[in-house]
Amino acid sequence: MLGALLLAVSACTPEVVDDPTVDAPPTQESTSPPAVVAPPAPEPASEGPCPYLDKSVVEDANGQRVGSVEISADQPPTCFFNRPDGNVQATVRIYTGDAAVAKAIVDEAAPVATANPAELAGGWTGGAQASDDGAVYAVLKEGSAVVVATNQGQTIKAKLIAQEAITALGL
Repeated sequence: MLGALLLAVSACTPEVVDDPTVDAPPTQESTSPPAVVAPPAPEPASEGPCPYLDKSVVEDANGQRVGSVEISADQPPTCFFNRPDGNVQATVRIYTGDAAVAKAIVDEAAPVATANPAELAGGWTGGAQASDDGAVYAVLKEGSAVVVATNQGQTIKAKLIAQEAITALGL
């Protein structure tokens, strides 16, 4: 009798069947916004004076005579100060625009993991570091970045050039 009762109860229980027409709720993937990548470093496009930095400032700060100056096509342009033998002794890269891009440019030039902290008056922050090829001083403020690279091993030389460029541009 118990077997007949169990059989009767099981016959009354609805059978669960997978229904292919019912979609499962979508799974939420955790996606972070894509990392901002610094644009490629500008290249010299023409000879000409740097519109915001006189070559005498670079000569005094870097301790080498400037033979020629080249500028990129960007606005404001990156200025390339060359030694008399034609090799670059200092570059001054200016970026104004998106704050995330400015940060990416500074981080690429003076990575947080390897660079010393750098600060300038007015809220400019970034990094400075020496290398086998010279030194770099890279700072940003809001959507502006200033990166100075020099063939000299002292970051103070690049810092002086950065300060002059910021002042001249009114950044």
